[in-house]
Amino acid sequence: MRKTVVISLAIILIQFLIGVYFYPAMPERMTSHWGLGGKANGYQPKTIALYMIPIVSLGMFGLFLVLPRADPLKNIMRFREYYDGFVLLFLAFMLYIDSIVISWNLGIRFNMNQVLAPAFGALFYGIGIVTEKAKRNWFVGIRTPWTLSNEEVWEKTHRIGGKLFKMCGICAFLGVFAGAYALLFAVAPTILVSIYLVIYSYSEYQKQIVRSP
Repeated sequence: MRKTVVISLAIILIQFLIGVYFYPAMPERMTSHWGLGGKANGYQPKTIALYMIPIVSLGMFGLFLVLPRADPLKNIMRFREYYDGFVLLFLAFMLYIDSIVISWNLGIRFNMNQVLAPAFGALFYGIGIVTEKAKRNWFVGIRTPWTLSNEEVWEKTHRIGGKLFKMCGICAFLGVFAGAYALLFAVAPTILVSIYLVIYSYSEYQKQIVRSP
């Protein structure tokens, strides 16, 4: 069994055990959603709220296991070390989210968006790393019609995309100092970068067509 699988299952098990341990201390309806200003505005029964994140983590982990085998190009294997690293980062991110949701429902008060900012920063920076290393495949990376159709367009788009997503991660970290607007430091740059990379991949593909005999 791969070391990544063992660590991943351990992280998911910890999430479930945390839910079991804190179940008696949780209110019958737990706060489970916060608005852009970081204020609570959504609630769920504690059985759902406590185990929803661990179940999502387990489901996503199952998907992460399948993707390298399901990829018709089998290229995920060529950057598997970075892919596995991102899987662990994602599960650690989910464990962190689970922990702060439980902390809030234990009565510890903080601005949720500010507390989320460093987690999103780490996640986006990790996305940047795996994006830079990703080889052309059907599931992981910047998958536009133009990157999937041309190896050189894929490589160019992912080189610049990796750097830009790392910058998004840094911006998200800065959200710690932005108070109620913390989440915007993560969301806005990511949307802009995503739009830019679609346009960039199309532009690079058109250049390839012009250069082709």
